[in-house]
Amino acid sequence: MRTYEIRADYDRDTIVVYQAYNPEIGNAALAHGRFVEPFSRNRMTWIKPSFLWMMARCGWARKPGQEMVLAVRISRSGWEEALSLAEHTSADRRIYADSAEWRERSKHARVRVQWDPERTLRGATLDARSIQIGLSRSIIDRYVDEWIVAIDDYTPLVRKMHAHLRDGHIDRAKQLLPSERVYPVAPELALRLGID
Repeated sequence: MRTYEIRADYDRDTIVVYQAYNPEIGNAALAHGRFVEPFSRNRMTWIKPSFLWMMARCGWARKPGQEMVLAVRISRSGWEEALSLAEHTSADRRIYADSAEWRERSKHARVRVQWDPERTLRGATLDARSIQIGLSRSIIDRYVDEWIVAIDDYTPLVRKMHAHLRDGHIDRAKQLLPSERVYPVAPELALRLGID
């Protein structure tokens, strides 16, 4: 049975989301503590709180254009604002009465939500679903200028973990996993997002 829940590294005030970029964007962000050019504010950017889903997406920092993995710590208030504005990328029957309702609600969505299969350390898909949030041009300034608290380079960690996996040392890789736990969501927001 599929489960829909947000699992993340978070504390009282902040939550970590992951993004992968080329070194030009990644190094500029690290140097300034926020995203600056050549990062574009004119296109949707996707943030993901699941480390292992991000690893599947970026191929452990080996895919072209995704060679740097950044852990972006943002305010929980910003994260929850994004969640409250989100509309799904498809007409999820658990959320919308029909396709017409989904189209109408999605027409001017500032934030998108998509649920994808969670992954194991080896990249296999699980029944559990992992959330990713797409921030449109109309809200990306809030993300960059107000929500970001810190940006850390997880690329060395990612490469070390991948080397352990490549060498068959799964336990060593597992010990390096960032700590993630279920993120609490208010009932009305859980209903909007399709969270169990």
